[in-house]
Amino acid sequence: MRVGKNFAKLEWIVKIVIFVLLCIALCSPILIEKFDPQNREGKDIVLAIDASGSMNSSGFDAANELSGGERLSRFELSKIVVKEFINARVQDNVGIVLFGDFAFIASPISYEKEIVSEMLEYLTQGMAGQNTAIGESIAMSVRAFKLSKAKTKIIILLTDGEHNSGAISPKETLVEVKAQGIKIYTIAMGNKGEADEALLEKIAKESGGEFFRASNASELQEVYAEIDDLESSKIKSHEQSLKEYYYSLLLLGALALLVFLFLREMRR
Repeated sequence: MRVGKNFAKLEWIVKIVIFVLLCIALCSPILIEKFDPQNREGKDIVLAIDASGSMNSSGFDAANELSGGERLSRFELSKIVVKEFINARVQDNVGIVLFGDFAFIASPISYEKEIVSEMLEYLTQGMAGQNTAIGESIAMSVRAFKLSKAKTKIIILLTDGEHNSGAISPKETLVEVKAQGIKIYTIAMGNKGEADEALLEKIAKESGGEFFRASNASELQEVYAEIDDLESSKIKSHEQSLKEYYYSLLLLGALALLVFLFLREMRR
């Protein structure tokens, strides 16, 4: 009798479990992944940032839009704008090259934008010297693409000065830039005439990019926003979702328990 009662109790438990599984299955549980990394079509972007002596001057953000009332240098303000740009490039790999007398890769091209943004915080004006080696900055940016497999490679070169340092001329670097199909967007930061705008226009034009000028922080934000629009990723503009439905697993579980009850009735 006790065995019969135990089986009857088990039968009721099984029936309750079946009911619960069917109810959950009707709710159609689903796992949604915002992006599918296997189908990601992002771009590789190197941000070449001038850290020469002239980037230490203040007054670039006259209206204090970004500084919050604090008087910041051009370099510090450019870091704020660049960080915003990095965080907006959801589907892209981003790296940073810093240049002055020479250039170096401050952050390799990476999909981990949080790490790249964090590395940006540690960069300071003068780390690479006080002059402006535009040729070196382009050459080092090209080197950063060494392991890149992206179809689209972009350099965004920001400077407020003229090329006056380094062993490599911008003209020499354009040969390799064209060979690798790299596009360069150049930004002249500061008052008109401070940067070598003719050179920056030439670099942009010959590489298939565009030249921009920014005389204050608001314009600099607008420039990066425009580049963001011009180079938006396919997945970024048409967001894709990867969905996995789990109701079938619940139905299979309920079916297995029903079969168990059916077989048990057959044996009686």
